[in-house]
Amino acid sequence: MFESLSDGLQSAFKSLSGKGKLTDANMRDGLEIVQKSMLEADVSYSVVQDFMGKVSEKALGKRVLLSLRPHEELVNIVHSELISILGPVDPSLHLKKDGPTIIMLCGLQGSGKTTTCGKLSQMLKEEGIKPVLVAADLQRPAAIEQLHVIGRQLDVPVYSEPDNKDPVKVCKNGVKKAIADGARVVILDTAGRLAIDEELMGELKRIDKKVSPDQVYLVVDGMTGQDAVNSAGAFNEALELDGVIMTKLDGDARGGALLSVKHVTGVPIKFIGTGEQFDALEPFRPEGMAGRILQMGDIVAAAREAHRIVDESEREEMEAKMASGDFTLDDFKNMMLKVAKPGLMGRMMGLMPGMGQFKDVMESDEAAKGISQTIGAINSMTMAERKNPKAIDAQRRHRIAKGAGVQMPVVTQLIKQFEVMKPMMQGMASGGVGDRMKMMQQLQSSGAMNDPSMSGIKTKKSTGKRLSNAERAKMKKERDKLKRKMKKRR
Repeated sequence: MFESLSDGLQSAFKSLSGKGKLTDANMRDGLEIVQKSMLEADVSYSVVQDFMGKVSEKALGKRVLLSLRPHEELVNIVHSELISILGPVDPSLHLKKDGPTIIMLCGLQGSGKTTTCGKLSQMLKEEGIKPVLVAADLQRPAAIEQLHVIGRQLDVPVYSEPDNKDPVKVCKNGVKKAIADGARVVILDTAGRLAIDEELMGELKRIDKKVSPDQVYLVVDGMTGQDAVNSAGAFNEALELDGVIMTKLDGDARGGALLSVKHVTGVPIKFIGTGEQFDALEPFRPEGMAGRILQMGDIVAAAREAHRIVDESEREEMEAKMASGDFTLDDFKNMMLKVAKPGLMGRMMGLMPGMGQFKDVMESDEAAKGISQTIGAINSMTMAERKNPKAIDAQRRHRIAKGAGVQMPVVTQLIKQFEVMKPMMQGMASGGVGDRMKMMQQLQSSGAMNDPSMSGIKTKKSTGKRLSNAERAKMKKERDKLKRKMKKRR
């Protein structure tokens, strides 16, 4: 997400780091790189000017120029101003206690509006609320059927009147039916157009007036750049939007629209779509997004994703096993099955500080193949072998490899890597947040996360050079040292 913008900002910071003495001149050079990066990311010119004015004012002050680590101070300033330009945002839906809360989605064709209905439904279901979807897009022939398909996939009721050509009546009747059924939330999927026109705006205004939705959200395609900002401005003038839902941010979106919408239109971004799956919708947090742009990660979003994968009781049981050292290969397999959903591991890596380099690799076909091989190898083991991998000798490895349809080195490396990971995972389960982050970094540096035979993961930093005997011995020494450290913690 926003790789070009992130890389440009990192270049600016690196240009200032390592300077023996920071001057007004080289600080300005760094700020010019920041400005260029934002313009290349398609950020609105007025936004860039305002942003750079505030950053420059703070960055060129005596407090920064006399700082022991002025490049780090610049990172803090840019981070603070990014949060300011993106927020504040209230991501809650403000559900009413009495009667259904009506949410109206609008947007142009192709923005992902109907799919977003499903994503909002999934989010509500995770909170124990089952919404009702109303198919009010009567312009696109397949729109009604698409919404019904989504409803069946999520087990969410969909109200439609295929023969009714009046979207206002469809919305009113859908709300009446939802009230009768005791629904707490109604989501209206309204019609879109290829471009903004009077007919579209007139239709949306009538629905807004007659149905009186509690929240009106505009769904925009983040890949359309400044066109998304222009659309937000036009829709807001007609409907007084409560927020924007920006989709397709998992693609090659440069980030300009995200950074410009709130500043230009005054309408906050409420949610962002980061994938095609129904669970790929996040409440928008300025602090978290600023952290991602600056490659600092977003621990809150990462924790949220983790809780969506495993429910509270499962998580407590798993952490108890890891903390006590009873974590087995069978538990490891069950964990992998949960995180093997398309796009999930890539999102998780992108949210973890220092782990963004693994994002593309985790989403590759090679990674999927590696995970499949690992699960197949564990499935070929007996329960006793899964509990005690050290008992797996050469003969057993041959049997396991044959049963899984993989080469013996895959089984050998799986066992070795599990023995390295197990004490680290135990430390992560028994420690605090700081300890967990430290263990994640040790897990990465130990080589446990970049063994291709275990899960298809290869870091981009590898040069393909074979390690010397001395280098192998050094890595083994570091792993053994880490194991001893973890044993002392028990």
